[in-house]
Amino acid sequence: MAALFITGTGTDIGKTWLACALLRHWRSQGRRPLAFKPLLSGFDSSLPEASDAGQILSALGREMNELDAIAPWRFAAPLSPNMAAALEGKAVDFDALVDFTRRVADANACPTLIEGVGGVMAPLTDRQTVRDWIAASHLPAVLVAGSYLGSLSHTLTALEALTKVGVAVKAIVVNESAGSTVELDAVIENLMCHAPGVAVHGIPRAAPVSSVIRLADWLLPE
Repeated sequence: MAALFITGTGTDIGKTWLACALLRHWRSQGRRPLAFKPLLSGFDSSLPEASDAGQILSALGREMNELDAIAPWRFAAPLSPNMAAALEGKAVDFDALVDFTRRVADANACPTLIEGVGGVMAPLTDRQTVRDWIAASHLPAVLVAGSYLGSLSHTLTALEALTKVGVAVKAIVVNESAGSTVELDAVIENLMCHAPGVAVHGIPRAAPVSSVIRLADWLLPE
């Protein structure tokens, strides 16, 4: 199994962008990666290609009619999954979500990404969060963060939440935030100081492609 769970410190932090960049690089090497966004909210059925799952399909070179295969649980409201599901008179089936995740992760020897929803502690049900989903799936995580003011606290809090339940965090990936007053290198240096057992990688806005290539080759080498 060569599977990773992509999670983040919050929503709109760059999880999908990173997943798509990794997928494109692995495909350029002649590899056949897979990726799944099993659960998402804020889904506009009239514009599926704009959704996170649609972007992942595009990065995989697949058609939009394969959406059900990679994103079986989709809700319209741009809210946490439990709230979005409730508005449709539904609820997230946590056990089914975990079963799906483990099945697709275990079935493939090629690079496989599972992208979560929102941040580490985003509620999925009345009792479970994204953190519980990752832990129950028994997958190593890549934690995506930003470089904005306050990111250090958010990132270290998310890291502690994951490790507290036994999730192995393979790497922290810091996406340089647009307009941030904090230097990317300073954020990386501080994270390395406070989380010495975890690899920290930076994605500068000036050179994102080369940074992703190095990260991809390190995460899941050929």
